[in-house]
Amino acid sequence: MYCLGVVSFGTFCFLLGSRPDAIPKLYCLFFITVAPLRWIYYRMKKWHYYFFDFCYYANTIFVVMLLYFPKNDKLFLVCFSFAEGPLAWALIVWRCSLVFSSFDKLVSVLIHLLPGLVFYIIRWWDPASFSHHAIDDTGPWPAYPLLENNQQLWTWLFVVPLIAYTLWQLLYLLVVNVLRRQRLLNDPEVMTSFRELSRKAQRSNNIWWRLSGVLGDNNRVLMYCILQGIFTILTMGLTVPLFKSYRLHTVFQCLKVAASVWNGGIFFLDVMPRKIDAKKNKKSKAPNFPVSMNSTGLPLEGASGCDPHLSSDRKSSDGESGNNTD
Repeated sequence: MYCLGVVSFGTFCFLLGSRPDAIPKLYCLFFITVAPLRWIYYRMKKWHYYFFDFCYYANTIFVVMLLYFPKNDKLFLVCFSFAEGPLAWALIVWRCSLVFSSFDKLVSVLIHLLPGLVFYIIRWWDPASFSHHAIDDTGPWPAYPLLENNQQLWTWLFVVPLIAYTLWQLLYLLVVNVLRRQRLLNDPEVMTSFRELSRKAQRSNNIWWRLSGVLGDNNRVLMYCILQGIFTILTMGLTVPLFKSYRLHTVFQCLKVAASVWNGGIFFLDVMPRKIDAKKNKKSKAPNFPVSMNSTGLPLEGASGCDPHLSSDRKSSDGESGNNTD
């Protein structure tokens, strides 16, 4: 898996430099292939409610736009806001780790990282859009699309995407917290993003846990939605300067990649050693039970670690020994 991940990353970097126009198609192929496989795996692990999260909602819209509406300027702006707003900053804030040896971690990084890179390429690098627009003052290449005024920019990069986000949030609450509420109450092993984040925050007693309890323990879901809404508003607002500046947008792409690589390094150098030490400590603290022995002093085949020692004086007839080994 590690070897495959490194080779794939190298191939992607080569295509990014030699054929940037192929990256959107590669992204669509990636998501259409990986999403069903991940759903099957998550369904087995009882993690399938993660597929109601915003990242999958947004990625589905991205694929539809790229495959069926590639020349729709307004839909492009909405997708740009999603990709370089909540999805991109979630990669940084939630510390997604680029770990080539973990398929699950690798996919988590890519579904947050690739969309922004795809729309960066279409915005600044895509040769297909070079002849459509004149060179503007925001970068060295023709930029797509060109908007008439800032009001139009804020409408389609902030207001409309925020309405689309609110629609997703309402649907999420309806499905997960109303229609499937009893299912989640009956099975605590079924995982949702709120359950996962709240358990981690509670264990560490960090600022997110304290903030989510401002309205009381019974209203943590509501407070979680409010905090996520504030996060979305702030990150969508930041997409406007990214859209207007080629250099700033380029720096942001580097920041996202650097953050995921940095988190991957922390995982290898800090998280994994602590997990290995925890397993060793657990094994060292495990009680040592005496193993049943036969008359030769060797362990009796099939004997449990909880069996008492057998007497060395075995009885002459079969089935009359001091223990039953079945």
